[in-house]
Amino acid sequence: MTRGLRLIRDGVTAFALLALLALIAAKVNDSAAIRRAGAFHAADGDSLTLGQERLRLEGIDAPELNQSCERAGRAWACGHVAREALQAMVLASGTFCQGDRRDRYDRLLVVCRSGTDGDINAAMVRRGMAVSYGGYGKEELEARGAKAGLWAGTFERPRDVRDHAGDNSGYDEALRFIGWIVGWE
Repeated sequence: MTRGLRLIRDGVTAFALLALLALIAAKVNDSAAIRRAGAFHAADGDSLTLGQERLRLEGIDAPELNQSCERAGRAWACGHVAREALQAMVLASGTFCQGDRRDRYDRLLVVCRSGTDGDINAAMVRRGMAVSYGGYGKEELEARGAKAGLWAGTFERPRDVRDHAGDNSGYDEALRFIGWIVGWE
């Protein structure tokens, strides 16, 4: 066999091995969606529990539970109101949540749906009880335009509240940036 043919054979073999590895990697990353239904409990405006499992509504960010906002010159407990709004939505019969990834806190990232509200994540943003966190920009624009919920006054973005609550060292900032890059919530 000539040197040129061996080179072609080796190249084809290497390409085939790389293609096989890519297919295996794609299959490993192709996890099936996990679906949950039952008696959900709203921990806050963007987190649920179902028994011992914790779920995080993907694509939204609601006020922190003890966060207050301002409307018409008065403070209101927007964090508690957001939790109550989410709880009311997940009480609808036929509510289910589905996701296929987990965040850095091991919460299942989900989109929840009900027969009454449809996409609950979108409804939370549309009602002004949460802001878009990468997935519901159109709904946030609707809420802003209607001055719904948070948009009826002034508020600090939930992410900023969390940033101020913890140690804002450069190390924490770097971790948040890396988390944002890789898609952690």
